[in-house]
Amino acid sequence: MKFNLFKTYIPLCILTLSAMVSVNASYAQGKIKSMPGYDQYQKMAPQLYSSVPRISSNVVWSDDGKSFTYQEGDMVHTFDVRKNKVVKSGAYKPKPRSNNRQQRPDRGRQYASAISPDSTLKAFTKNRNMYLSNPDGSNVVAITEDGTTENLIKYGIATWVYGEELGQNTAMWWSPDSKKVAFYKFDEKDAQMYYVLYHQTKIQDSLEVEAYPKVGAKNLPVDLMVYDLDTKKTITLDTRNGKPFNDGELGTYLYDIEWSPDGKELLFHSTNRKQDIMEFKAANPETGNTRVIVREEWLPSFTENSPEIYKLKDKEHFIWASERSGFKNYYLYNFNGTLVNQLTNHNFEVQRIVEVDEAKKQVYYMAASGDNHMKLQLHRVNFDGTNDVRLTDPAYNHTVNLSPSGKHFIDIAQTHNSPPVMRLVDDSGNIKKELIKTDLTKFKELGFKTVEVFEFTSADGETQLHGMIHFPSNFDPSKKYPLLLSNYGGPGVNAFRETFQFPNAITEFGFLVVNIDGRNVGGRGKKMLDKLYGNLGIVEMDDFAAGIKSLYNRPYFDTTRVGVFGTSYGGTVAAMSLLRFPDVYHAAVANSAVTDWRNYDNIYTERYMNLIENNLKGYEASSLMNYANDLKGELMIFYGTNDNNVHPSNSLQLIQALQKAEKSFEVQVGPDQGHTAVNFNRMMEFFIQHLILE
Repeated sequence: MKFNLFKTYIPLCILTLSAMVSVNASYAQGKIKSMPGYDQYQKMAPQLYSSVPRISSNVVWSDDGKSFTYQEGDMVHTFDVRKNKVVKSGAYKPKPRSNNRQQRPDRGRQYASAISPDSTLKAFTKNRNMYLSNPDGSNVVAITEDGTTENLIKYGIATWVYGEELGQNTAMWWSPDSKKVAFYKFDEKDAQMYYVLYHQTKIQDSLEVEAYPKVGAKNLPVDLMVYDLDTKKTITLDTRNGKPFNDGELGTYLYDIEWSPDGKELLFHSTNRKQDIMEFKAANPETGNTRVIVREEWLPSFTENSPEIYKLKDKEHFIWASERSGFKNYYLYNFNGTLVNQLTNHNFEVQRIVEVDEAKKQVYYMAASGDNHMKLQLHRVNFDGTNDVRLTDPAYNHTVNLSPSGKHFIDIAQTHNSPPVMRLVDDSGNIKKELIKTDLTKFKELGFKTVEVFEFTSADGETQLHGMIHFPSNFDPSKKYPLLLSNYGGPGVNAFRETFQFPNAITEFGFLVVNIDGRNVGGRGKKMLDKLYGNLGIVEMDDFAAGIKSLYNRPYFDTTRVGVFGTSYGGTVAAMSLLRFPDVYHAAVANSAVTDWRNYDNIYTERYMNLIENNLKGYEASSLMNYANDLKGELMIFYGTNDNNVHPSNSLQLIQALQKAEKSFEVQVGPDQGHTAVNFNRMMEFFIQHLILE
């Protein structure tokens, strides 16, 4: 379960509205067709996302940076920078997709094979062992032979939680010269297994057995091994300074494995179980000896597991993102572990490196230095940390594409209520040409309302936070509207955005919809997230409720009719909000929710909740079952019987607790479904019934 403000992968699972909503009436539940707002929704929702023209980020620069192509609708334009005008236009022809691309593994899984860089060999895992063969599968040679289902040793494959929480979609790595292959070894014999029953709607069901360590359970001993094709020998790298696996010490988790740019060492990250210490290390594939390149500590909570790293072409230096100052900044290192220079020293967050000009010794990067933390800006700084310049307008959020020469960049600028505009900008930040400008003409003609951003004070009485409120197209301020909170929650997750926001289509049923930031947001520094540490489901829920209360003075808000919905962590938000704040919320739909963090995997949970022996009070406070007696509003619980991420036991435990408390509630089950949400129309029936009709 990961979510990072500046990364585009969102595990436990976040279902966007577009993934949930079907505007095809043939999918509608029977009742909803006759409910208030249904016809309005069917009329307006299909028109929403085409009401503002989109701007494609598909920009291609010439090698010399003197021209570029960009897409506008169905046309492609070639722009001459020296002439400052379009010199050629033609119809856009999308490139055919290659059929040779390897299919991505399932969520939490790894690729089962890897072709060597010189394309002469294939490494693969089968029946818990590692093999080599020709690319076509002939001439198979075993690298390991002792992996079996009896001893539960496995090679060349990781565990589900390594894929889900540490981003490991591969478990084998070829050296650049194709002479060595590194791979994982896992020992599952002492692991607690979890069993998920599949195909329960079929005549014959099946069982998935997964080594899924939960909070407090033993971790799987893990090693990194290297096979040398010349010597035909395999060595185990010394990833723990000569010590055997000791769950809790550095080397508990080994991940982000890759070869060094010169191919002489294997690089990897190593953390302890609590994940408050992380080392970036290098291993000698000949001797197995390892050394520390960078060590990160943040003892009040947790370190960044996978900091951004940019390797310079000289193969000797790299740029490293660290939160050691309390804000993410950039540092220039030598691969021998020497800190060369601190590149930035901001009290705001750097986000990503756009480009590095090694000849000029300059770094271009994005940072949260705009008028608020969601308005990302392009900066340029020298290798020695001097002359840090912001090149974009802080009133907007920016997406940029830098020319190879560094003399110009393409800038797509926008805010939550200002649609995007594409411009050509020079290296001093001067706008040279407006290329594409979108507008709200059709959007307004249809009656759609832009999303409004509001600020409020968090539950701690001092932290200023943001929220967004969405209005229906036929909004009448003289009427009263029920309200729905749509939040994911969780560490580093931002509900407030500064990309152009279409109003949530749910509003067309006759609701206001809000997204609210808590003290769980990313982009505002390490100490902000420290407030959430050990208190998942408490701190941010307090703030979400405070955000809703800050709207009580709006005459069109019916404060007696408030709902909340979400999936995965968002499902936890929904159920916990209803249970803990019965005076604020009156109905909730909780999809695939974690109901007790002791039910979830230990990598994610212990990272944000601390080890259970250190924080039993926090685990108890975040258990939804402890609030079952407090249920007053209307609750719908949904879970999929195939959910191998947030296991069905979560929802079943809550159902059991509510039954014991003699509470009335609704349950929807997804037979043979995984980590997902209830049918959208069924959810809307539920909210219309309880927040509009009753």
